[in-house]
Amino acid sequence: MAAGSPPLPSGKVTIPFYRDTRIIAIIVQIVFAIAVAALLWYLYSNMMNGLRQANLLPTFAFLSVPSGFPIAESVIPYDPSMTYGRAFVVGILNTVRVAGIGIILATILGLILGIARLSDNWLLRNVALVYVEIVRNVPLLLQLIFWFSLTRLFPRIQESIDVGGLLFLHNRGVTLAWPQAANDFDVWMVWVYGGIVVGIVYYVVRRIQFARRDRPGVALPQALLIAFGIALIGFFTTYFAYGSWPVSLSIPELQRFNFVGGITVTNSFAALLVGLVIYTAVFIGEIVRSGILAVSKGQREAARALGLTPGQTMRLVILPQALRVIIPPLTSQYLNLTKNSSLAVAVAYPDLFYVANTINNQTGQAVPVILMLMASYLSVSLLTSLFMNWYNRRIQLVER
Repeated sequence: MAAGSPPLPSGKVTIPFYRDTRIIAIIVQIVFAIAVAALLWYLYSNMMNGLRQANLLPTFAFLSVPSGFPIAESVIPYDPSMTYGRAFVVGILNTVRVAGIGIILATILGLILGIARLSDNWLLRNVALVYVEIVRNVPLLLQLIFWFSLTRLFPRIQESIDVGGLLFLHNRGVTLAWPQAANDFDVWMVWVYGGIVVGIVYYVVRRIQFARRDRPGVALPQALLIAFGIALIGFFTTYFAYGSWPVSLSIPELQRFNFVGGITVTNSFAALLVGLVIYTAVFIGEIVRSGILAVSKGQREAARALGLTPGQTMRLVILPQALRVIIPPLTSQYLNLTKNSSLAVAVAYPDLFYVANTINNQTGQAVPVILMLMASYLSVSLLTSLFMNWYNRRIQLVER
């Protein structure tokens, strides 16, 4: 430093607030939030003004008004004299029914398909490949219409196709034998509830023991086996004590114009379920295949060295490790199946979207109905995600 030069200032340099990047970022975010809120308020005001001029102000009062329209299928009792709220609940339950059954069947078929794609059998592997390539490249809507049209080709109900006296195919759907409660059903249910309680107690006790010993263990299969065993013992005990089975098989019998007994699955439900299962199983199968391939080859070699059969290796070694890769994308497929059920309108199945659309056409309350529709699908999706995320955490490796 040259002689006589002024000393450099010491300490922190003060930056004006209008040049401070942190303050500028906060101000920009506040301005953006105000602009978004103003835009939403503008859109809301325009919507309300338009609805007010059309005398269609949003209200939920219509939910207590009699609906006046029939619903072909319902899980709970329903008739046109019941309210719109009841009709909406029927739509929700119909959607949950087809989605729940579809998820179970699609998972089973997808697991089989994913394993078949990796099979050493040339025919099985290529049949699975052809199935995957055909189904996933055809739109789901087209597949639903195809299956619905196919069920309509069955003969009329008086000329139903008899399959062993337990299954009948006709143009109204599929009628099959179905279990029904007998006189002593309540007695047997006491055994069933008792088995469930004992199974839960066993599961909790075993989990506590595993935690105290600080070692992993599986208690759920044994708990389920205990609950099933107690229910099975109660089933035969009820028969020997009262001389009749607590559950009997209702065999359908053809009367003049319809079947009596058993259960009838309509064309619409059958087409929707088959279409959703066959379509979704393709993607689940590919997820299963990728999960299996993600397991290191050394795991298979170690299992073979221990003398495990290919089936035991897949069941005890490969799949438990592959689940950690399979579960996250599998959750997305479950959600897709639930949302794809809204295509039921193409096959006249009264799902949630179908019922909500009918309510909207009759009441003109588009905004409340759409909000209820969105909230219903969101709730079902969140519950599915919640369960799958819980299960995903249970099977993840824990660092010690």
